[in-house]
Amino acid sequence: MDDISEDGFETEENYYAYLNISKSASADEINAAYRNLSRIYHPDKHIDAVKKKNAEILFNRIKKAYEVLSDPHKRAIYDSLGVKGLQTEGWEIVHRTKTPAEIREEFERLAREREERKLQQRTNPKGNITISVNATEIFNPYDDDFEDRSFPNIEVSGMSISQAIDAPITTRDTISMSGSLSSQNGNAQGGFLICGRRLVNQGWFEFVAGAGNGPVVGVKASRNLTNKVFCNGDFTLNFRKNGIIPGLVGTLAVQLDKHTVGYLTYNAGLQSSMSCVLERSTEKQHFLVTCSVGIPHSFISCSYTRKLIDYELKLRLAAKVGTFGYMAEYGAEKKVSKYSSVVASVSVGQPTGVIMKLKLIRSTQSYIFPIHLSEDIIPAAVFYATVTPLVAWFVVKKVIIEPMNAEQKQRDIDRIKETNKKRMAEKKREAEAAVDLMSVQYERNYSEEEKRNGLLIVSAIYGKIVDNSENSSDSTKNGNQTIDVKIPLQCLVKDSKLVLQESGKSELPGFYDPCVGEEKLLQIEYTYNGHNQSIKIKENELLRLPLSSS
Repeated sequence: MDDISEDGFETEENYYAYLNISKSASADEINAAYRNLSRIYHPDKHIDAVKKKNAEILFNRIKKAYEVLSDPHKRAIYDSLGVKGLQTEGWEIVHRTKTPAEIREEFERLAREREERKLQQRTNPKGNITISVNATEIFNPYDDDFEDRSFPNIEVSGMSISQAIDAPITTRDTISMSGSLSSQNGNAQGGFLICGRRLVNQGWFEFVAGAGNGPVVGVKASRNLTNKVFCNGDFTLNFRKNGIIPGLVGTLAVQLDKHTVGYLTYNAGLQSSMSCVLERSTEKQHFLVTCSVGIPHSFISCSYTRKLIDYELKLRLAAKVGTFGYMAEYGAEKKVSKYSSVVASVSVGQPTGVIMKLKLIRSTQSYIFPIHLSEDIIPAAVFYATVTPLVAWFVVKKVIIEPMNAEQKQRDIDRIKETNKKRMAEKKREAEAAVDLMSVQYERNYSEEEKRNGLLIVSAIYGKIVDNSENSSDSTKNGNQTIDVKIPLQCLVKDSKLVLQESGKSELPGFYDPCVGEEKLLQIEYTYNGHNQSIKIKENELLRLPLSSS
């Protein structure tokens, strides 16, 4: 369980870290950890009024962690969803024998129901802007003896804008509105559609009305025939000056296996066709093959996308051959932030020539820039279409994206600190109180280890350690971003051994986070059998002392 929750701005209680046990700890290990901590923090162990009050606060925290982790049902919820899962209304209907996966599914169902009760009043806008650029004069200069051109003529040959908004009316009914406007070589056209969709058993249906090149009315529907088969249908009537033009589209889809779907589509209207599509998608790749026979064109196309998840990158290859000619395309999509991606691709073929496409995706909005470089397949055009986006990406990354991300990260850290300022102050106070309560246990433990020439913690610093020379326990040397944790660690030593689990160290008794949002280290100097040793570990790194070389 991370110290920062999924939204990034609320700290999360880590019960495993506070008891210093692993996530796979047995019931006996949980009980033993609880008993050991109870010896220090149980209120009855202290006479002084202030210490007794502090012990009561810390003991209640230990007890809360123990109650959750010692209950298999609560522990399963906590492991799957964290503290927020334990606070969710409606768990009383969940049977206590459900698996963590079933518990997560139940949690998601309850979350959906909460959203449905609010009727999802927010709209969901989607849209794209496409600006087509004609730059063919760069590689195909215009030969004109009567005009001297020092620079090639680059012009915007077309532009289109489309926007759609989904407005939920009830949990089953949605109104969608969309509009488009385009201009190509001086000719403009536009259209508007409004759709009303209702969810029904095993599918949905919707009515469509709009205007563009004449009024349009239609109906669409989808239905699941079996668990692996579904069909879609779309019938429209376009009223024009010279008559009524009907349109019919029908699709039958079959789930062939877990990752593969086949589609058979018939399209009748101004352009009639029959197409067959095979699509396979996994976590790391996507493959699509299409075969279409129709009027005026027939074609075969295929595309392959490789998903490099670790690099948040997708590489794509595509090819298309038909009665119109042929085309090959290659490109990449890179995620630059949580909601934004950039796409660059190069299309080479006949009769289109060489086209470079740049695309920016921001949430549900897309900005597309097709740049026509040459009408013929010219090697120089292909080379520059490939190299230019790469060079531009590295320049933009270094000059804009990395500084912007660093600035955003700092803003997030500042926001985390501000959001959790009160809680962090409380955590610091609790840690200081815990260290005060450990004094008796520390003296006893240190004395026992000293007699047996065992494990003695000489110094321990936790936080943002910026220089190896800064080994002093004085946190001011690191700008108040480190704390002295010598006493808490010595109290965790048992039989000349110290084990810290693979979880956030800030939740350990006597610890707190001195630098929220920053990378933290734990630096320890200790003696064992009279030999001095030192070690530095990361926040979530497992530690076992003494080291084998001690």
